Amino acid sequence: MQKVLKQAVSVALAVGILAGCAGEEDTIQMAPLPKVESSFVPAKSWSQSIGDGVGHYFSKLSPAVGYGKIFAADRNGLVKALDPENGKAIWEQDLEGEVSAKLAGGISLSYGKVFIGSENAEVIALDEETGEVAWRTKVEGEVLSKPLVDEGLVVVNTSRGILQALDADSGEPKWQLSSEVPTLTLRGDSSPVSISGGIFWGQANGRLAGALMNNGQMLWQQPIGTPKGATEIDRLVDVDATPVIAGERLYAISYNGNLVSIELRTGQAAWKRSYSSASDFVIDGSQLYLITDKDHVVAVDIRSGTELWQNRSLEYRLLSAPSVLNGYVVVGDSEGYLHWLDSATGDFVAQQAIDDSGISISPLPLNDGYLVVTRDGRINKMQMP
Repeated sequence: MQKVLKQAVSVALAVGILAGCAGEEDTIQMAPLPKVESSFVPAKSWSQSIGDGVGHYFSKLSPAVGYGKIFAADRNGLVKALDPENGKAIWEQDLEGEVSAKLAGGISLSYGKVFIGSENAEVIALDEETGEVAWRTKVEGEVLSKPLVDEGLVVVNTSRGILQALDADSGEPKWQLSSEVPTLTLRGDSSPVSISGGIFWGQANGRLAGALMNNGQMLWQQPIGTPKGATEIDRLVDVDATPVIAGERLYAISYNGNLVSIELRTGQAAWKRSYSSASDFVIDGSQLYLITDKDHVVAVDIRSGTELWQNRSLEYRLLSAPSVLNGYVVVGDSEGYLHWLDSATGDFVAQQAIDDSGISISPLPLNDGYLVVTRDGRINKMQMP
């Protein structure tokens, strides 16, 4: 199976040349940094190094907060538990052996353990108090998305189109489901989500699926992206964004496809709107905020699918997924800036330079601030404005 780095595709689109009609050429370029008169400047509480970070690799290696600690990792295998008050390391564990551990997909916490997947087709569980390895289990494919932990199971969606469940205590395989994977796909996979005994995830073939959590029995599949066009890139329809559950509906988006609102019970679409994205999105109240494949920031009413606003000023700046911080929509970019937008209008309200290595994951809200992780492995705790 051939995989394509999402970042590489985005960069190719951003700096490459596309053939036009009659031999004309159009260059797609990164938008210049918008000039913003910031209405506030958040202060930094502390900064800590987490190894080498993720560098230029595609990664959704996000930290996690729980058990009175902040847990973070770098791609090579360094995992740290930090004190939220001062950023000092409580413990650290190096999972790198003869080769890089290639950690990916983000950290999940539950049952007194820290769970993380890797590009080496492993799921690893650490003790949250000591960092000692509880178990390591090989799975069917790379784990590029955050594991789901629920009902005594750790569930991962692998690059081979296999949803695999492991026992949270032992790492023993319990069940797995397979789906068709197209020849060419984006570099990434949807993290699964769960509610009331059901598990839901996106697939590389453009489908959203639901199954029973305890045994993996399939409930339904709903196509939200249909392959179109003459080239393999045109026909990409991956559902790589993590679905979001709000009330009795499930929201999902595909690349070259649609944003949809699905009735959880039936799997039928309540509404469908044409948007293309492979990035995670966020829901706050009745509004959904997403980043399109062109790095437009969009707000949508979740009740009807009506677009409320769209900000196109950050086009092709390789944005992170959005966060909602103190009522603002916040995104990071590849040059290391945070952009703060008014959630009601989409207008810029502040801009913040963090680190020129770039920001690839969304800022993580805390009770007393937020975390920003840079590509070179700095984790920064910032004060909320």
